[in-house]
Amino acid sequence: MIKKPSIKTITVKSLVNVLLVLVLALLLITGLNFRSLSTRTIENQALAHAELVKAGLTAHMKADIMDRRDYYLNEIRVLHHVNTLDIIRGDAVTKQFGPGKARERGADAVTKQIFDARKPVFILNEFSLQPTVRAIIPYIASQQGEFNCLACHNVTEGTVLGAVDVELDIREYRDHALWVMLVLVAVSVVAFTLVFVNTSRTIKKHVQQPLETLIDNAMIAYKQHQPVSSEQFDSREFSRVADEINLFNAEILAHQDMLKRKNEELLALNDEIESTLRETIYTMGVIEEKRSHETANHTRRVSLYSSLLAQKAGLTPREVELIAAASPLHDIGKLGIADEVLLKPGRLTEGERQIMMNHAAIGYAMLRHSRRDVLVAAGIIAYQHQEKWDGSGYPQGLAGENIHIFGRIVALADVFDALYSPRVYKQAWPLKKVAEWMGEQRGKHFDPRLVDIFLASIDEFVAIYNQYPADKETEMQFQQEAG
Repeated sequence: MIKKPSIKTITVKSLVNVLLVLVLALLLITGLNFRSLSTRTIENQALAHAELVKAGLTAHMKADIMDRRDYYLNEIRVLHHVNTLDIIRGDAVTKQFGPGKARERGADAVTKQIFDARKPVFILNEFSLQPTVRAIIPYIASQQGEFNCLACHNVTEGTVLGAVDVELDIREYRDHALWVMLVLVAVSVVAFTLVFVNTSRTIKKHVQQPLETLIDNAMIAYKQHQPVSSEQFDSREFSRVADEINLFNAEILAHQDMLKRKNEELLALNDEIESTLRETIYTMGVIEEKRSHETANHTRRVSLYSSLLAQKAGLTPREVELIAAASPLHDIGKLGIADEVLLKPGRLTEGERQIMMNHAAIGYAMLRHSRRDVLVAAGIIAYQHQEKWDGSGYPQGLAGENIHIFGRIVALADVFDALYSPRVYKQAWPLKKVAEWMGEQRGKHFDPRLVDIFLASIDEFVAIYNQYPADKETEMQFQQEAG
């Protein structure tokens, strides 16, 4: 069985996933914004250097000290963060004033593209060990503003006079950005941990523990028929659930009490029906016994013999109970035999014997339609108690274990009582003769194992007979018939 996670685990896991996405999104947005801000700061720094160079060169030009501009450029070069500083001389300036100094150079293919675009270009190299930014800022001639370029240069408005090509060291900016990101990550981790721990503790305190307490108390309340106290819970929801559980338990207990009473009534009714059925079965057996002029108490003794033999044969308690209740109907089919055949005192003819043999099938036909287990067992006994182990019995000629155990047991019990009891047509056999004959029928008429059990316990069967003996009327009748 797969072990399911707890509410705490599910909630915390879901919260962790949301927080992770949120933290990553915040870090990404913050990082991108900070990078954009840093890039803009670096670009502004480069523009500031370019403006400084432009202002200085313009001042040198107006002071007519252009021969000293290299000194000025070298001073700017040694400023903090400046790796290289070059002046790109435009074609119009070179044409008017000739080639420039050492730090001035002509436009190449890259700078010509910048001249054509007339916009600053920034080349950021931020992923190396020594990150830099290269800025190429064009100077555009204009007569607007403080400096009138057209006063000195023979060019039109908007002509690109040149550009400042400066490379700045941005390690300090990069390191500062990394530190800021590390601080943000650290703060995020701390905040994430605090939220995780606080959420976990809150769920445990206000959800998991109250839920476990509620379940335990609900079980105790159900078993002890006591209400769950809603005052012990801090939250309104759990208090409400506790009240609902109390209502549910009250309804369940009320229904259980009603069902218990109904079950007791049904059990009592079933016991009464079962008892009535057994009494009816026994009475029917006695009726058949009286009609057939059987020895008195024959029905009772066969029932007790069968019950004792079933116990010793290892049948289940229910099977023992069934065979004891059903065996009184073993000869119920004789009710369908005519009196002139059933009550004939002398030997039967072959035709009469065939009629008498029909009592097994008649008894089964009388009982086979019932589905009650007692009557089903009675039908089996009525149908099979005349079968023999070797297959020579009737009405089906069954043999061995094809004969139901109920039929095999009642067959032995019925024959023992018939031999050991006086009948109108014979005297009772001595016990020794009965035992010898039963032994001879081992494996012929009777189940060998049942014969062994019977002979080993024959005194117990005799004790049953002595407890419910045949009456004197049968013996007197036998004597009259014999006389």
